[in-house]
Amino acid sequence: MTLQPGPGQEPRAALLRAANINPGTGLATDYLNHFNEAIMLLEMIPDMPECAEDFLAWHPLSYREHFMASNFKARQLAIEAYESADAGVRADFDNITSTMTSILSAVGAAMREVRQDKTRATLAVQATGWVKPLVAAAGGIINGGADADVDYIMTH
Repeated sequence: MTLQPGPGQEPRAALLRAANINPGTGLATDYLNHFNEAIMLLEMIPDMPECAEDFLAWHPLSYREHFMASNFKARQLAIEAYESADAGVRADFDNITSTMTSILSAVGAAMREVRQDKTRATLAVQATGWVKPLVAAAGGIINGGADADVDYIMTH
């Protein structure tokens, strides 16, 4: 569900667009960079096992934490827009990002337990396969994508 700007809201919508925040959903794709960083590190592990340590240094951040720690110009606007976003859209988004966080945290915990590079590489490949589609689904929500896409990804 996307929100259409009502009368008098067009200046705010323009402000959000200028800041790379979807005015219809109140969400910014910049947050996905946090997960894309973890994916990039996971993708390097099979060829460069020492990158596992870099992945293990990655830690989950909430939407607010990500923007507070970032150099994103409009970080306060991004947080405010997120907090005032439609509750249903935000719930769908939070569900997917929580799932990604759970997967990445579990994989990190498993990698800390194993010592063999081959096992870490297998975990990295599996995690990448699970998280990439979720990042795409989160992007769909940010950009006002269909609820059916979210439902499909969350049930498969």
